[in-house]
Amino acid sequence: MQFQITDELIDKIQFLIEEKNDEELLLHLEDVHHADIAEILTEINLEEATYLVKLLDSEKTAEALMELEEGVRERILENLSPKEIASELIEMDTDDAADIISELSFELQQDVISEITDEQHADDIVELLRYDEDSAGGLMAKELVKVNENWSVTGCMAEMRKQAENVTRVHSIYVVDDKNKLKGRLSLKDLLTASSDANISDIYIPNVDYVNVHTEGEEVARIMQKYDLEAIPVVDEMSRLVGRVTIDDIVDFIKDEAEKDYQMAAGISEDVEADASIWRLTRARLPWLILGLFGGLGAVYVMKSFDEALSEYVELFFFTPLIAAMAGNVGVQSSAIIVQGLANDNLKGSLFNRLLKEIGLTLINGVALGTLVIIFGWIVGQPQIVSLTIALSLITVIIIAALIGTFVPIILDKQGIDPAIATGPFITTSNDIFGIFIFFYLAQTILGF
Repeated sequence: MQFQITDELIDKIQFLIEEKNDEELLLHLEDVHHADIAEILTEINLEEATYLVKLLDSEKTAEALMELEEGVRERILENLSPKEIASELIEMDTDDAADIISELSFELQQDVISEITDEQHADDIVELLRYDEDSAGGLMAKELVKVNENWSVTGCMAEMRKQAENVTRVHSIYVVDDKNKLKGRLSLKDLLTASSDANISDIYIPNVDYVNVHTEGEEVARIMQKYDLEAIPVVDEMSRLVGRVTIDDIVDFIKDEAEKDYQMAAGISEDVEADASIWRLTRARLPWLILGLFGGLGAVYVMKSFDEALSEYVELFFFTPLIAAMAGNVGVQSSAIIVQGLANDNLKGSLFNRLLKEIGLTLINGVALGTLVIIFGWIVGQPQIVSLTIALSLITVIIIAALIGTFVPIILDKQGIDPAIATGPFITTSNDIFGIFIFFYLAQTILGF
C-alpha cells in the first residue's frame, strides 16, 4: 500500500518536533521510504527539516537528501556541521556524494572531506570531483564488482562477496588483468556453472561496451539507450577500469538536460528553480528579454521604413502580427525538430537533402495557409490583390523561417554551442524581423507603391 503524506501527518510531525518527542517521531518514520522522507522535508520548514535530518539514521536521510531539489538540499546542508555532512556522505555511493559535495563552497568541501573517516571513500570522492560533471567521469560511481582474469572460480566467488558489500546493485561483473585494464565481462550464469578449478580467463566474455572518463554525458546516454544497458564501465586513458555509470544516473542526467533545454527554449539563460532568488531569476531571464526588446525595436524600424505602404494600404497593418507570429511559430517548430534530432544523434543525410525536404514541407504548409488567407479576404470583402499579396508573403516568410530554424541549430552545434538556444527567443525574434521586412518588401513590389 502506498504511503500517504497528509496534512494531518505533517502537523503531527511538526508537533512531535516542537515537543522534542524523538521516540514517537522515530516510531512514526521507522518504515517510511526515503523518497517519502524527502517529501516530508520539503513540506516542513528549514529548522524542522534540519532537526529531522540530524535525528534520523544517516542511511535513510542520505538517500532522502538525494531526492530533494538542489535549492532545498543546499539550505539544509548549510545548517549542518562538516562532521554531520560527512556522516551523510559516508552512506552514499561515491557519485552521489561527489554531486552533493560539489554544491558546497570550496572551504566547506575541504572541511567535510577531512571529516570522512573512510579514507578510500574520501579519495574516491576527490577523484570524481576532478572530472567535468557532465562527463562519464563525473557521472560514474567507483563502486563496482571486478575480478581478475587469472583468478580461479572459487577464489573469484570469495572476492566477489567482499566487493558486493559496498555495491548497492550489482548490474555486471567486470574482468580486468593484473594492471587493472578492462578485459571483458563475466556472466553470472557461466560463473555458477563453471568448474570450481577453472580460471576466469576461460569463461569471461571479451566483448564489452565501455566509455572513457572524458566521454560526454550525451554520448554515454546514447550508447546505453542504443544497447539497452543498465550500467556501462568507465576506463581512463590507459584503459584501466575506474568506475561505472548506472542507468539511474543517466536518467537523472537526461532529466536535468531536458530541464535546461526547456528553460533555454523559453529564454532562460541559466539553470534556475522556481524558489531561486529574485536576483538569480532576473539574471537568467533579462538577457533574452533585452534581445526581444531590440528585436521589437528592429521590427518597428522596418515598419517605419514602409510608412507609405501603411498609409495607402491600411489592411497591411492589421496582418503584420499574423506574419510575425507565423514566422516565429514555423521557425520554432523547425528548430525544435532539428534540436531533438541532434540530441538523439539521428540527424542523418546530407544538408542539401534536408534543405529540399524542408522547402517541400513548408511549401505545402505555406500554400495551405495562404489559401485560407485568400478565402478569408474574399469573405470580408478585401481587395483580391491585397489578399494575394498577403498569401504570397506568408508562403515566402514561412519557407525562410523554416530554413532559419533548420540551419541555425546545425550551425550552433558545429560551433560547439548548445543548439537548444535556437528554439527560444533567438529564432522567434530574428524571424519576426525578417518576416515583417519580407512582407512589406513583397507588398511594395506587387502593389507598386
